[in-house]
Amino acid sequence: MSTVSIREVAPRDGLQNEDPVPADAKVRLIDALSETGVRRIEAVSFVHPRAIPQMADADEVWSRVHRHPDVRYSALIPNTRGAQRAIAAGFREIEVVVSASDTHNRRNLKRSTEESLDDIAQLIPLVHDAGATLEVIVATSFGCPYEGDIDPDRVAGIVARVRADGADRIAFGDTTGMGTPRRVRDLLSAVRPDLLHFHNTRGTGLANILTALELGITEFDASAGGLGGCPYAPGASGNVATEEVVHMLHDMGVDTGIDLDRLIEAAELAEKIVGRPLPSGVLRAGPRTRTV
Repeated sequence: MSTVSIREVAPRDGLQNEDPVPADAKVRLIDALSETGVRRIEAVSFVHPRAIPQMADADEVWSRVHRHPDVRYSALIPNTRGAQRAIAAGFREIEVVVSASDTHNRRNLKRSTEESLDDIAQLIPLVHDAGATLEVIVATSFGCPYEGDIDPDRVAGIVARVRADGADRIAFGDTTGMGTPRRVRDLLSAVRPDLLHFHNTRGTGLANILTALELGITEFDASAGGLGGCPYAPGASGNVATEEVVHMLHDMGVDTGIDLDRLIEAAELAEKIVGRPLPSGVLRAGPRTRTV
């Protein structure tokens, strides 16, 4: 393939696993990422502040973002109440998460996978009536820290149900970084998503993306600097770093539309915001990686 689409998730997925940072810093990060050439940004999450206090200022952040005309911004929600807040804030691309692992779903959303699916079925008409689209992210698709391996047929069953209920898009999340090229092939042989979200917890993120590319997937999530993780999945730190993905793809002759220099600058800003070194190999290697 000649082009790949990347959704930048550092402002939401990245910062939700850090100590809370000021709204001003979040706005600066979103605005910086908006100038990199990335065309999709997951900006905020409308979740109860007791569950994810890092996202308590979602409305304020979104009201202050300088919205780039060429960027599509989305919000993550956990339930119908979150959907109502996202719609009221003006979002027209909304994501909802459900875990393939029932145990993880209970830890993350305080209810069973089946209960989440029932809620998703009810909120799809709400989202569509508002002129918005809904993407269902199936978390722990490649493995669960509590239950271990996840049967691809279970993921396929969840996908079949939400598609029948009217979901617009499907994404698979490697919530715990358990994904490997073998697991990617096994799952995508059973069911195919629109987008994949890999963590690099065990160092397999880029290998998983390359495998998925070979299988025809061209949409991926990534996070500037490798920020991210899941508060309800032990050891799940570290989304695949956007600048590492872009560096690899550009070297392969695959266009992302992203300016790597500007992306590195945004990742450096993310590093300053959280006040610690981020795991990105591109950031550690320094400016010489900017030309490949």
